[in-house]
Amino acid sequence: MVELNGTLLAQIVNFLILVAILAKFAYKPLMQGLEDRQRKIADSIDSAERDRREAEQLKLEYKKQLVEVRAQAQAIVEKAEKVAEENKEEILKAARAESARILKSVQEEVARERELALAQLKGEVVALSMAAATKIMKEKMDSEANAAIVSDFIDKLDDKKIGGLPC
Repeated sequence: MVELNGTLLAQIVNFLILVAILAKFAYKPLMQGLEDRQRKIADSIDSAERDRREAEQLKLEYKKQLVEVRAQAQAIVEKAEKVAEENKEEILKAARAESARILKSVQEEVARERELALAQLKGEVVALSMAAATKIMKEKMDSEANAAIVSDFIDKLDDKKIGGLPC
């Protein structure tokens, strides 16, 4: 059995005073600290959840932007290829036109040179014919001698004298 004496009552009173002091000075601040900590943790969890949702939203936006950027890049590449192909065709067209112009110029130059050579050849043939005729006239030979002189004259008209051009 428990005996009720003065010491036990004093201990009970001391205990109650201690509980009151602890409740006044330690328990309330401790509980307030725990509530603050719990609130802070809850806020952190909420903040982390908001950040996670924002991150997910940003991730979706970035994926969408990435798809758009890839499409734009592809469009730019296709446009650049098209422009390059057009430039290539223009350059080839210009080169063909220049080539045709140069070819025509060369053909015209060859034709001029040919005409000039033919004119020179005609002049030489006339001069040689005149020389042969003069020689024939000076020597006044008979028809056999004239034929021999003409034949000799024709034999001397080789390719070097007429420049290899067709007469």
